[in-house]
Parts: sequence; C-alpha cells; structure tokens
Amino acid sequence: KHTHTHIHKHTHASLSLSFSLVAGSCPCEAMAMASLTVAFVLVLAVGTRAQQPGTQKNDQHPPLMVSDCTADGCTSKEHKVVIDANWMWEHKVGTYTNCYEGDEWDKSLCPDPVTCAQNCALDAGTIDDYKSTYGVSTQGDTLSLQFVTKTQYGTNVGSRNYLMQDDSNYRMFMLKNKEFSFDVDVSTLPCGLNGALYFVQMDQDGGLSKYPNNKAGAAYGTGYCDAQCPHDLKFINGEANILDWAPSPTDPSSGTGKYGTCCTEMDVWEANSMAWAVTPHPCNVTGQTRCQGTACGDGAQRNDGVCDKSGGDLNPYRLGVKDFYGKGQTVDTSSKFTVVTQWITHDNTTTGNLVEIRRKFVQNGKVFETPSFQLAGTTYNSVTDAMVNAQKKVFNDSNTFGARGGLKTVGDHMDNGMVLVLSLWDDYEAHMLWLDSDFPPNRPSSQPGVSRGPCATTSGNPKDVESQSPDATVMFSNIRFGDIGTTSGGGPSPPPPPSPGPPSPPPPPPSPGVCTGCGYNCDDSCHCGHCNTHAFCDESEKNCLGPCNGGNNAKWCGPNATVTN
Repeated sequence: KHTHTHIHKHTHASLSLSFSLVAGSCPCEAMAMASLTVAFVLVLAVGTRAQQPGTQKNDQHPPLMVSDCTADGCTSKEHKVVIDANWMWEHKVGTYTNCYEGDEWDKSLCPDPVTCAQNCALDAGTIDDYKSTYGVSTQGDTLSLQFVTKTQYGTNVGSRNYLMQDDSNYRMFMLKNKEFSFDVDVSTLPCGLNGALYFVQMDQDGGLSKYPNNKAGAAYGTGYCDAQCPHDLKFINGEANILDWAPSPTDPSSGTGKYGTCCTEMDVWEANSMAWAVTPHPCNVTGQTRCQGTACGDGAQRNDGVCDKSGGDLNPYRLGVKDFYGKGQTVDTSSKFTVVTQWITHDNTTTGNLVEIRRKFVQNGKVFETPSFQLAGTTYNSVTDAMVNAQKKVFNDSNTFGARGGLKTVGDHMDNGMVLVLSLWDDYEAHMLWLDSDFPPNRPSSQPGVSRGPCATTSGNPKDVESQSPDATVMFSNIRFGDIGTTSGGGPSPPPPPSPGPPSPPPPPPSPGVCTGCGYNCDDSCHCGHCNTHAFCDESEKNCLGPCNGGNNAKWCGPNATVTN
C-alpha cells in the first residue's frame, strides 16, 4: 500500500441524452476525478478530446496578464488561457455528429486509432462560453475557476487549463534558480476540493509538430501528460486511445485505454482552505511519452513504472505542524495570500543541479517561512533529497522518488521547459483524503504520515461536495516569474543564493590569512585552500554545505575560523 499518491484531472466524456465528463487533477492515491455533466445539445454539447481543429464554433482564448521580474522590477504581458481538450466538444469534422457517446466510441467514425483522430474535431467556444459553460473566466491578472457551473444545457464540474504565450503555443517555464509567485484565494474551497497549480513537461505546441494526426495542438489544449501516466485521455500521440478500451467501474460514462501518457511533474500548489502540499515527481522519460504495460506503473506495478507516482511531498500538517495553515491560523485561508516558490541549484545558476525547493507565504505584508519540522532527529523546512529520503523511511513509504533520480532528474527535465497548469477538481476515488484528512482511512491517525489534514475521513464525497459547495471558486492572480528574490514583495525573501549574474560585492576582507564561515579544501583545523566570499555561503552551515557545496569540497568553519588563503 502507498501512503501518498497523485492523480491528475483527467476528463471523460460521453454523449447520449446526456454525457458525463470526468476530470482528475494532480495528486492522490487512486484515480481521482472531477466530473462534468452536460446535456446533449448539438451546438453546445461538450465532448471528448479530438485531434483536428474544429470550425463549428468561434474558438477563443481568455487573456491573462502575467509578469516577468528582475532586480529592476516586474513587467506585465498579456498571455492566453486554454482549457484542456478533454473538456471540449468533439465531433465529426464539419458536422455536429459526436465521436464518443456514453462510454463507447462511435465505431463508424473510430474503427481504429488513426482514422478516429482524422475524423474527429475539437471546438471550445468563445470567451463567454468559457465562463458560461466551463466556469473559467479572467479579468486582468486574475483567473477564476468556478467548481459547478449550471446552464440550460447541463452542469459542468471542474476544469484544467494551460497558460499560453500566444494563441498557438504554451508558455514554457525554465524553473531552475528561479522564483515563481502567485496570489491565491482558497477561502471557499472546502474539504474534498483541490485548487491546483503545477507544471508538467508537455510539448510547447501540444504535440502538433511531433504527431501527424494531431492538427489541433496547443490552441485546442492537446498533449497533456503527468507522472500518473493517465490512461483516460482519449487521444495520445495524435491517435485515439481506443485499443483495449474499458469502461470505468466507478463512472458509467468514462473509461481507460491501452496507453497512458507520462512526464515529469512539479506540483507547486495542491490545496484547499484546510491543507496544502508541494510535490515534485521525477520520471525516467524525457518529455511527453506514451506508455503501455509495466512502464505505466499501474496497479500492483505502481513502483515499476517510469514515473514516481507518489512524489517527494512536503505537507506541514502531515509532518506534524498542525497550526500553520487554515482559517484563523498563521497563514489565514479566510483571505487571499501570496505563495512563493524557489528552485535552488547547487551552484546558484540556471544550469546547475536542482538541490532544494523552498516555499514561503506573504499575507498582509508579513512573510511566513515554511515551518520547520523534524524527521529522524534532523530539522528541515524545504524539499531536498535528504528530507524526502528521511520522510520515506519514517513513513515506511517506498522511495520511488530517489529511485527515479530525485531532484536532479526533476531539474534536468526543467531544462527543456515546463507548461503551467491551473485546475479545480474533486476526487471520485479517494475523496481528496490524501491531501486534507487521514489516509489511508483504515490506518490509525497516530501512525506517522497518515494524518495529512484536519478534515474528517467521511468528507470529500463528490456527491456531497458538488451539492453543498457548487459556488466554490479558486482565484489565481498576480502570477510572477523571475530571478530569486524579485517576485514576492511584502518584505524580505529567504536568504537567496547569488544570482547567475555578477555576485554582490563581498564583505570587507578579514585579517590576512583569516576568514570566517565557509571554506574549501580544508584540513581538520580549517586551514583551507580558499574561503567563500559570498555572504549567503558564510551565513550558515546549511548554506555552506548545501547550495554552496557544488564541488563537494566545502567545510563549515564557523565564526572566527582561521583559513589560509
């Protein structure tokens, strides 16, 4: 059994008198899904994924302002948002005939994977349709995702959306030695909901140039992948996923095919008003990759696949800090706050190895660091390989994170750029207990790693959440990306490493032959080949032996150490 897993929002759709479209998001221990149900009305019916661009509707992309930051300030630029192809209306090219109904494919249109992709087209609709049909709207730098959206045609639940740099390409983020910040309002998200922001290693054009039968591309939200290697995407690599298609045992209008689609995943933010987690997931494949059999890591072969499905998570509540996050707590989820994430490399450059992921919050002008916690007698407050390794041992979890290369693998895959995903979903399989309650629920909460949040184990049932909290909305705003320490505002950042540019001037040199702090190539008495002149490295043993120890030859000499230069 696995105590922490992730499932992404995967959409299932069918069309008959009505159709149900189910979405899954990022993390969880089973196939988590959020459902979308829309009545069968030909013009506005929302269908499954297709691989040809449609012309039956005036397809548009909502605009969203995003800022890039340097030490000189931040510059805002208009980007676009596109909903995943799974939510779009799929129909025969040039007609209103649907390609998939109930939990079955139209065999006349889809006799084989290639023919199906050639016959079926996608349409999403106008900016007004995004809001009225999907609950997705933008205003300036704010993206709002409404949970349940009812129209005369039916009911939509949840969505998964991608940030575009223009109308044809996703925005690619190079995250190493960078900082990413956003404001978020989760005040209306109860137990069982997940307003997620994360990165995956999708193709910039959604697979348009790579797969001949994918003529839709990023403009139509194609090419999704994640570390769960989902099988429920109906089109993968430009082909319909109809081989070995099996209806879902829990949802009569969804199913899974022979293939999954895998890639490294960086879960920056998975949260509601009760709990949050940050979780990197390394994979042994580079970029969006179609899998089958053992490589997908399904069921009992979970730990044998190409991806680390459980991830290296940091959830303070799970780690024993239960008074930091929530309504009325240090980070008060009854109002908006800022989330800041930093990806630190071993040599403080954009080309170095990823060695740490840091998190802080800013609210009402105050900065709150991730609280410290202990594992096996060692104190941590960020994601490092050492922290994850210790956590896996204490929680008795299989360390597939380390086996897939840990943070270095995640960082290596960041070099190719990653796509930003923003979603809202509920969980049909595990009820989001893996995020905000005791999980697995049949284990005692006193067992290390079981208690992940304050929600009851009876919470999170989608039927209850959808009926009791239909207006729940997550709002992401003021998205900023840039150099370490440039995006957060609201006070000082955690001590950053030097930027890739010229380092800050060193402090005045000490007496000849003597320096303090961090030395290199030292003997037991701290007589060293040279000493570090950067204040960040000299500040603490953690900095010296962590980010400043790229050559594995550093020694912490402490205050007033003697070093021979």
